[in-house]
Parts: sequence; C-alpha cells; structure tokens
Amino acid sequence: MERKIMNDLLRWKRDDNRKPLLIYGNKQVGKTYTVLEFGKKEYKSCAYFNCENNIELLEIFKKESSIDKLILKLSMISGEQIIKQDTLLVFDNVQDIEIVRVVKRFAKEQNSYHIIMITSSRENLNKFKSEELQFKYMFALDFEEYLKAIKQEQLIDFIRDSYKNNKPMPFHNIALDYYENYMMTGGFPEAVEVSLASDNPLALASVHQKILDTYPKEFLRQEQLIDMSRAMEVYRIAPYQLVKPNKKFQYGLMKMGSRAKEYTSSIDFLSENHYLNRSYKVSEVKAPLSKCKDDESFKLYLPDTGILFHMLHLSKIRFLGDDRYKYLLYENALANTILMCGYSLYYYQSEGKAEISFVVQTRNGKIIPIELVNKNVAKAKSLTLFMNKFKVEEAIRVTEENFSMKKGIKYVPVYATFLFKENL
Repeated sequence: MERKIMNDLLRWKRDDNRKPLLIYGNKQVGKTYTVLEFGKKEYKSCAYFNCENNIELLEIFKKESSIDKLILKLSMISGEQIIKQDTLLVFDNVQDIEIVRVVKRFAKEQNSYHIIMITSSRENLNKFKSEELQFKYMFALDFEEYLKAIKQEQLIDFIRDSYKNNKPMPFHNIALDYYENYMMTGGFPEAVEVSLASDNPLALASVHQKILDTYPKEFLRQEQLIDMSRAMEVYRIAPYQLVKPNKKFQYGLMKMGSRAKEYTSSIDFLSENHYLNRSYKVSEVKAPLSKCKDDESFKLYLPDTGILFHMLHLSKIRFLGDDRYKYLLYENALANTILMCGYSLYYYQSEGKAEISFVVQTRNGKIIPIELVNKNVAKAKSLTLFMNKFKVEEAIRVTEENFSMKKGIKYVPVYATFLFKENL
C-alpha cells in the first residue's frame, strides 16, 4: 500500500544532516509496515527490534558505552549484519528513555547509521524531545492514498487538474461514490484491505471494533495520570455530541450532574494524543488565531471516519440516505485534512449564531474560512457575512457540487480536500 510518508523518508535518507528519526502516530495507521517496506526497498538490509518488554535489548543499551560494541550485539540478536549506510535499524514500540538516550548518540556518528524509532504514544514526544532527533507524525490514509490503494490513480490526476483550474471534473459522480466508500471504510490500512477483499460489512465492522478495543490498553501505558473510565466515557460519547445540531461538546450530556472539572484532564489527554481532535470556537478573527479561541467552547472530532461510522452504528443505507450523518462524516474528514496540513482546528461562531465550519491561519498569516455546505439545504449566508466583517478576500466552500469559482469563493468537492495540503 503506497503511503505519502515514503517521500518524507526518502528525503530523510538523502539528507546530509540526517539524525535518527522518531515516527509517531496512533496504533494501526501502518507505521511499522511502512518503515519496513521502506527498509526493504531502499537498503541492502533491515535490522528490526521490537522494544516492547524486550529486557535483553534494554540491558544491552544500558551496559554498552561503545557504539561499535553495541552494533555488534545488535547484529547478533537481529541476525542481520549491520553495515554503515546500507542497513536500516528499526526500533519499534519505543517506550524506554534509556533506548532513546543511546540512539541520540548516533546523531554524532557522522550520519553513518540510519535509525528509525516508532512509537504510538504522543506523550513520548515530550519525554524524548531533543535536538539529536527528528520527528514525523503519521496519519491514517487520506483519500488520495485510498484511491491509489484501489487502483484509481488516473482519477487523482483529473481531480488535481480541476482543482488547479477551477473547472468541473468530468468524473465527478464517480469520485463522489468512491469518497462515500472511503468515509465508511476510513483510513486504517487493515480496514481498507478488508473492504477491498470483501463486501461484507460485518468484516469491516470487526476491524473497526478491534482497533477500538486496543484503546483502553493504550491508555494504561501512559505515564500521565488520568481517570481511564472518564476518558472512555468522553471517547464513547464524542460521536453523539457531533450528531447534535449544536456540535459543541456539552458536559451535561455525559451523565446527570457532570461538571467540566471532572473531565478536563481526560479531554486534554485524548486530544493531546490524537484519540480525539479538538476544534476551538473563535468569535473574533485576527492573527494569531490561538489568541482568539474560547477554551470552554470546543468540538471533538474522531481521527478516522470509519471508526466514527462504526461507533454511530451506521449502515450503508442509513449513511447514504440521511444527509445528517453523511455531512457529519464529511465534516469530521475535513477536520482531519486540516490537521494533516499542519494547522490547528478552529471554527467561527458569531453572537447571531452564524457559523463557519473551520478557520485556518496559513503559514504566511492569511486567514482562510472553510465552510462545509449541504447542497440540498438553502444557501447559507454565514460565509459572506464573515468575509465582509473581517475583510477576507479568499474563502473555500466544500460541497458535493463540482469545482467552480464564484465571487472570490473557491468551490471544492468533498473528495478533493486532500489537495489542501499542497495549496493552503
């Protein structure tokens, strides 16, 4: 399965200032598989070490002060001859700081050894942070990667050309159909593989449930003290908070008498570790947007639409026949796309309840509102009001309609938002 992160790994390999790389991301997004494929394609050999409960490996890292002796012992336990420049060393499920401390020393060895570490815990980033390491976050598959997985590369070219020229895409309805399937499947590689191999929705549901079942175990791994039962409460109710007309997270819906302070640490943990993605409300819009956010008003999105589809107990008929659920998944996917672009999540809501789905502040400081609009509902005036009020000249309207440009507003079909990463 071709992943975009492969290009980043190639740039890392060829970088004269290369340092050991730490790849992090949620469980099951394909980190280990992708790194091992990279090692297989780009190196003569790959030495793989699973660090989880690996006492022998940990003892070696604690005892050996010489890089040469360490490499010799790593060669022995991996069964691979480790050759400078030609062997990729992969340390998976990294949790222990002792292993990272030793790996940092390789940054001073004139880049002779190529090392990638993998972890699923974002909490480890704070623990491992160092100028001797490089970091890369890995997301689940976006729609472009999904199209490649289902052998529809030519459709990507049509979408990219129409996006660039603001001209209708000739295979618009076909692309919409594929995108709807992607919404139901999500971007976890195993889910994509199962959906390609079988039309049985129960097989896909079992994959999604298996992924959900790993979360409590992952929560227990964290060194940060949280109330796991409350974290799971928040996680389980998050999809239903999004179904409401007002998608703002409401503590009162948790259980009778629930208060914000009881759940704050759990929500912080879930959002910081990307189990849920938090979008803050802004009522004023100016740079930097982070200074405009309302810490008490936010929405919580899931990092994968397939998981959201499963948690809402949706069927294909219900999803396609009810715009409320379809556009909820579209909105959730749009939130993930904006995060993939490297931006934080904000939405705008005025006192008069005019709302813009997302507001992005680009790297050059430009404010761009992104509005998700249901073509079957009367045209909303929120975007026009927003542009006039804040003197914004550019805006994006995401819809099921085809590409176009009207009055400074770029109309982008829901299936083409993966191109934001190249243009925002």
